[in-house]
Amino acid sequence: MTQITLGNEGAVAIITLHNPPQNRFSPEMLIEFDMALDAVSSSEARALVLRADGADFSFGGDIQPWPTMTQRERRTLFERYLAACNRFERLSIPTVALVQGQCLGGGLELALRADIVFAGETARFGHPEQSIAIVTLLGGIYRVAERAGRSKAFEWALTSEHVPAQEMAHHGVINRVLPDAELLPEGMAFAAKAAAGPTLAHAAHKALLHAWVSGGTTVADEALMDIAMPLFESADTRMAIPAAVDAMAKGSGRPQFDFKGK
Repeated sequence: MTQITLGNEGAVAIITLHNPPQNRFSPEMLIEFDMALDAVSSSEARALVLRADGADFSFGGDIQPWPTMTQRERRTLFERYLAACNRFERLSIPTVALVQGQCLGGGLELALRADIVFAGETARFGHPEQSIAIVTLLGGIYRVAERAGRSKAFEWALTSEHVPAQEMAHHGVINRVLPDAELLPEGMAFAAKAAAGPTLAHAAHKALLHAWVSGGTTVADEALMDIAMPLFESADTRMAIPAAVDAMAKGSGRPQFDFKGK
């Protein structure tokens, strides 16, 4: 793969965008991204970090071929991008996006698919689509609305402004803002901690949040028991609950468990 690299540090898989100078999405990158997701899905990875090489995370789609494409070709391409982003969003393992520099258009829409988004203090986010008279083609505007509310989502799309990381964090669109030099080590440490945790429970919480997004608390409540009860048969839970009960009976603190994600 030339525009996507896949590596790992222990149980943490790492997908890196590498299409300099702006890490714009191309059909080749799409193919490689799907291949990387195939590999992660079939691996023993228990968390995933999405990051990018270079000064910027991504400027989004490569618009150069769009004028010469037919409407059918454009729709097919955008549907494939959307499917790949949705596939990333629906991975059962925790996902962490690490954003530096400019994160625009499709780059923002991809980052928003991660469960957790950390950004460097100089990062900027934005929807430039309005500046070329189109919309966020990968579901960006309503995913921002899901986190920040309709008013801010429409304002940012309407103006195509570059929003500082601190403001995005203030409105709940991203999780943390870190000094640029600490973005990668802090992000990797967070992912490693998640990977060492009860990853079946993480997957269940993720499924419940997806249910809530789809239909609110009513739909999530309807799904809750079917998602939650199988955890009691997992090896992690069968190990942890009796040990926690024993510690409680002895009046000692709950021990740290060596979860296996099984």
